[in-house]
Amino acid sequence: MESGSFPTLDALHFPSAQQSISQTLSSLRRSALSVSNRLESIKADADFVREAADHYDLPLVANERCGSWYISPDAKVGSAYFKSTDGHTGQWDFSFRRLNLQLLPLARKHGGCVIVDSTRRGKLMPDALSKTIPIWCAVINRALFPTETAFHSVQLPPKFLGESEESQIETRLDGFVSSLKGLKLDLDQLRQQLGKPIRVAWANRSYFYPTDLHKSDAYNLFVLCSASKRVHGAEMSEGGYIQGAGDDSEGWAHGLTPPVFWANQAVLKQTTEEDLPDLISELVKQYRQQSGGQSATLISPTRNLFIGQTDALVDDTSRYDLVIDCNGNPTAVEGNEKRLNLGCGSLKLGSRDLRKSLDKVQEFVSAQLGADPSRSLLVTCDTGKDLSAGALLAIICLFYKDDGTFEASQSKNPISKQFIRQRLAWIVSSKHDINPSRSTLQSVNAFLMS
Repeated sequence: MESGSFPTLDALHFPSAQQSISQTLSSLRRSALSVSNRLESIKADADFVREAADHYDLPLVANERCGSWYISPDAKVGSAYFKSTDGHTGQWDFSFRRLNLQLLPLARKHGGCVIVDSTRRGKLMPDALSKTIPIWCAVINRALFPTETAFHSVQLPPKFLGESEESQIETRLDGFVSSLKGLKLDLDQLRQQLGKPIRVAWANRSYFYPTDLHKSDAYNLFVLCSASKRVHGAEMSEGGYIQGAGDDSEGWAHGLTPPVFWANQAVLKQTTEEDLPDLISELVKQYRQQSGGQSATLISPTRNLFIGQTDALVDDTSRYDLVIDCNGNPTAVEGNEKRLNLGCGSLKLGSRDLRKSLDKVQEFVSAQLGADPSRSLLVTCDTGKDLSAGALLAIICLFYKDDGTFEASQSKNPISKQFIRQRLAWIVSSKHDINPSRSTLQSVNAFLMS
């Protein structure tokens, strides 16, 4: 290029403005959605949740998974498992994988409860609070208190849904009630556990509704509390506040759990963002060592079937006469006739593997419990909620009578979908966080009905 001349436009290199802006916005978003900001937002939301509980003089129940972030362990009396997808428009449902019957005696004891959840992206409340739980309450009221017609209509938040959606939900209730009765649960016992019908109220940053509703001798009050402040258009607001900060914690928490968060608030707040992952890892490790794992759960009305999480029970399996580990390596227990490892993978692959392994489960149970039905049997998987529930469901359908006793000849009887659903209710009613995937249930159905 000659001295004093200017470069042509083609010779100049301009960085992509779009890429630069995109990178800048992404960096700003990551900074705003930092772990520190999330934990501060969670604490602010938890203060509101406590105010709501004090206002109604009712104990706090977490709608898992995220509800526990907003409740101090000393104030939490239980957990619920209602999915927002069961309240999605056109998909309204009463889930038989999540019966939530543990709430009945809890409500009777306290006169009701405050169920806590949150949501992101500018919504006032999650569908679990606006539709799933109101549907559940209406079904429970109709099934357990058929003469208390004042409580039979679905109770929905004010001016939140369109008239068409409200009407469509109402028309589905009788079908849900019929399906619930088809599970052959002891409705008289459930009625005694609850005591009186359910009224619904809502608590969020915009309103408490109905404003004059409190505990009463005439009903149990379920207050559906959305913890987070509404932020229009996004998760973030000025000042670093994040709506629904506890949601999807697998993506941001570095393994931190609500119990560890609540036990270590001060040190977490004092730690820099870059040092938080290492600190969290150490705190979680200490908590696991101190908590000593989990125990297995007896599946009623059987007297000898148990379910649990493999890792949590690794030192506890000697308490049980027989063990089936759905994810365990089969070669590790070769020659041990009292243990069966299925070697299933995880997620959908694991469900398909289970389908291929259920004949081994049937043979194992037939031989071992057939020889001595009083033996205890523990079934585990990596989560204690999915594949183990599927294997247990197959066992109960094949070998257990209505009164919960073992009978080898049960396996010769034809099995229907309704029968499988009834036996699944045994598991769901006994262990309330059980969550067998649709793939797992399909695998069990295919095996039992083939």
